[in-house]
Amino acid sequence: MASKRDYYEVLGVSRESGLDDLKKAFRQLALQYHPDRNPDDKSAEDRFKEINEAYSVLSDPEKRQQYDRFGHAGPAGQGFGGFGDFSGFGVEDIINDFFGGIFGGAAGGGRSRRGADLRYNLTVTFEEAVFGAEKEIVVPRTGVCRDCSGTGARKGTRPERCGACNGQGQVTMQQGFFAIRRTCGRCGGTGQVVKDPCGSCAGTGHVRENRTLKVKIPPGVDSGTRLKLRGEGEAGPAGGGGGDLYVVLTVKEHPFFIREGADLFCEVPITFPQAALGATIEVPTLSGKKNLSIPPGTASGHDFVMRGEGVAALNSGRRG
Repeated sequence: MASKRDYYEVLGVSRESGLDDLKKAFRQLALQYHPDRNPDDKSAEDRFKEINEAYSVLSDPEKRQQYDRFGHAGPAGQGFGGFGDFSGFGVEDIINDFFGGIFGGAAGGGRSRRGADLRYNLTVTFEEAVFGAEKEIVVPRTGVCRDCSGTGARKGTRPERCGACNGQGQVTMQQGFFAIRRTCGRCGGTGQVVKDPCGSCAGTGHVRENRTLKVKIPPGVDSGTRLKLRGEGEAGPAGGGGGDLYVVLTVKEHPFFIREGADLFCEVPITFPQAALGATIEVPTLSGKKNLSIPPGTASGHDFVMRGEGVAALNSGRRG
C-alpha cells in the first residue's frame, strides 16, 4: 500500500499557512480535479479525494494540531480516515460554499426575487424609425394577483413563516466536512408558506394577463434596437419586483432610401445631356425635395454627399 503524502504538500502550502491560504489552495485544486471536470479520469478522482482529506484535517484546528504532532497516524495511531463521500456535490457547490452563492445560487434570507425578463418583437415603418413614434402593444405576461396583492393567501390572511427553513429560504445540508446551502424545497426559497390559498390564483400570487403598454420610439432607431421597459416583465415570486420588458425593433425597408447607420443612400437617374453638360436637379430627402448641382462630365455611379440630410443619430442627435 502506497504511503500517504504530506497534507501540506498535497495542498501546496507551508506549515505556517493560515485558514485563508488553505481555503484558497483547496478551492483552486478542488475545481481543477473535480470529477465533473475530469470524467472517467481515475487519477483525477483519487487526487480530488486526497485534496478533500488534506483540507478537512488542516482546516480543523484540533485535527491540524494532532496531525502536526503525530502525522498520518493520529493520536494513539487512530489515523484521520472517514471523511465521507464527496461525489454528491458539483463544481457549483464548491463555488457557492466559498462565495456565498454570488455565482447564481439562490438568494438567502427568504428575500423575494424579481421576475423574469420578457422580449417583445415590434415592427415599425421606416418613417417611424427615423422620426420617432408612439406605439401601443399588448404583452401576454404573468402579473400580480389583485385579490391577494401577490401574497398567494386568501384575503384577510397572511403567509406564514416556513418551518423547514425558519423563514430563511435555504436549508443547510452536511456532506463530509462541507455545509452546503440549498433552496428550501417546501417554500421554494421564499421563506413563507401559504396555509389558506387565494381562490383567484390558487395560492401562486400570480395570474396570466394581457398588459397593454405604450412604447415611445425615439428618432434614429434601427433594426435590432432594444428598448427597455423597467418592471414590465414577469411578476416576481412572493411579492418580488417585476422583471424588465425588452422591446426589440425591426424596421421595414423603404422603397427608395437605403439606410446605413445615420446615412441614407438613394439612386437618382439623370439624362445624358445633364451628365455631360451639367444641371441642377431635385433630389428627395427626409425633409422634402432639395436642389443638387450636377457638374459637367459627371460619370454614372458618381456619389454626391448632402450633409445633414440623413437620419438623426440615436445617441447624439447629429444627422448623417
